[in-house]
Amino acid sequence: MSSSINSSAGRTRTAGRALGIVAVVGAAALGVLGPAQLAVAAPLTPPPTDLGPNVLVFSPDMPQADIQAKVDAVHDRQVDDEMGTGRYALLFRPGVYGSASDPLDVRVGYNTEVDGLGQDPSGVTINGGVTATGRNGSGSLDTFWRSVSNLTIKVVPTADSCHTGNEMWAVSQAAPMRRVDVKDYTTFMPYCESPNYASGGFVADSRLEGGALNGSQQQFYVRNTDLGAGWSNGVWNQVFSGDLNAPAQSFPVPPYTTLTATPVSREKPYLYVDAAGAYRVFVPSARTNSVGTSWADGHTAGTSLPLSSFFVAHPGDPIARINSALAQGKNLLMTPGVYDVAQSIAIKRADTVVLGLGLATLTAQNGAVPMTVADVRGVDIAGLTFDAGTVDSPTLLRIGSGHDKGGPHVASAADPTALQDVFFRIGGPHVGKATTSLEVNSDHTILDDVWAWRADHGVAGSVGWTVNTADTGVVVNGDDVTATGLFVEHYQKYNVVWNGERGRTVFFQNELPYDAPDQAAWRHGKVDGWAAYKVADSVRTHEAWGLGSYIYTNVDPSLHATQSFEVPDRPGVVMHDLTTVALNTNAGTIDHVINGEGTAATGAVSGQPQTVTTYTNGVAQ
Repeated sequence: MSSSINSSAGRTRTAGRALGIVAVVGAAALGVLGPAQLAVAAPLTPPPTDLGPNVLVFSPDMPQADIQAKVDAVHDRQVDDEMGTGRYALLFRPGVYGSASDPLDVRVGYNTEVDGLGQDPSGVTINGGVTATGRNGSGSLDTFWRSVSNLTIKVVPTADSCHTGNEMWAVSQAAPMRRVDVKDYTTFMPYCESPNYASGGFVADSRLEGGALNGSQQQFYVRNTDLGAGWSNGVWNQVFSGDLNAPAQSFPVPPYTTLTATPVSREKPYLYVDAAGAYRVFVPSARTNSVGTSWADGHTAGTSLPLSSFFVAHPGDPIARINSALAQGKNLLMTPGVYDVAQSIAIKRADTVVLGLGLATLTAQNGAVPMTVADVRGVDIAGLTFDAGTVDSPTLLRIGSGHDKGGPHVASAADPTALQDVFFRIGGPHVGKATTSLEVNSDHTILDDVWAWRADHGVAGSVGWTVNTADTGVVVNGDDVTATGLFVEHYQKYNVVWNGERGRTVFFQNELPYDAPDQAAWRHGKVDGWAAYKVADSVRTHEAWGLGSYIYTNVDPSLHATQSFEVPDRPGVVMHDLTTVALNTNAGTIDHVINGEGTAATGAVSGQPQTVTTYTNGVAQ
């Protein structure tokens, strides 16, 4: 198996990411489901607070067949519903599910979250698997918007032994694995599909005891994880920080960037059930220079909050009501669904927690900014997707007011604001327009698994150079901001602009826009195209590790980007392990890697990375 899997490394993602129109499964499609499947709308073991019809809570005393039927019904509803409105959370109360003779096979479709409700991963054990797979024809290039967290998996194969013979989490962007303890071998490659492409993933705070196969994953980031028996394969850009048993630093061959410790991190808040059976939300503390999981030596350090301290929001709740609850000191739990937001949800109190379940989605209406955070410290926003609306929004999430607007420097390294598993989408399910997706003005902010995506495919009429318009994915104005897992793709100008001092990025993945109609439309001054990652000329200190940028211009393959990375030539600005790749033989050209240095990524060397190992003060190595 190993040799045949290795032979797939290096294939491009374009077959899947340029699929064109994706069918939407609407509510009417539910009519084809049988009675057992229609019952999915009813929660099974409801918590004391209403979490909505699309949160299913399972307990170990339920019949295995009933659990399997409910899980299968959600998967069948969501398996192809990439751009639809379905959102689900599957929650497992503490205990053991499945057995060696009757495994539980949790197949995870679009916009589905699977979580254990124990305080630690050991609280919930699944004998079977929690599986995310690709699709024949595109592999896992579009296996987005799903998650698994806070449970233990003991692999037991089912009748479909190819997908379930190992723990298969074969995903691309916006599909995190967190706080998971896999007792067996884990694969991130969809080796059952043809072709078996895969393109990007994120694992944090986990233990993969049997080791892991990267396989055809073109880029991947693993943070604060015990890799047990180790990691195999690498294609273009694999980054590790704070991991145990990770590969040694070896970029560019193999393409491993390895940091002994993660500079700063804050794990995602999570819902759990305490020993008395009460639902609570645990908020982990920030860590600096951390190695390994937060739970290796006992409970994760942090603060436990009662569910009563949260306003539990449902789609259709008036935003004024949500804002009133926030103003009265409540945190915010957003249940699964799509929320139309015509005025900002305003976070004004320090240490407010905003937690989404089932990839709850906020869609901008009438050019609104769906969420803003005041100049306060310690806010945590996790598990949300932000969709642009048909009228241009200046941004979709604004953190702080900004230094240039007189905002105070109230942030604290000991109590940082953090975003975990926060995703942005411009177009796809409908026309979307937003000048910027994420604007970070507060100091000491952590961006942990952020994907900002200007859609390259979607429902008919939702994608096009003048249709889903967006200049920049992420703008960082705050100082001491750290990104651990930053994915930004297809924006029409700079994909990332970093204006703050002492910024750090550990892992960056980018595709330049596919659809510029000609060079005149994608040029500024004498520079062809726009860089993927721009550090402002005024910045004196910045450092980044493991950055990849790719080109596939499918409208005009003659297009050029002068370079993917632009930084000031100063000794305090240091860039490590940079990669550019042309994704197709007829895919456009990146002339240089960084600041006029590095060889060109062209169709003639399609799929072959062009690299710079270190760049600082005008010198490339």
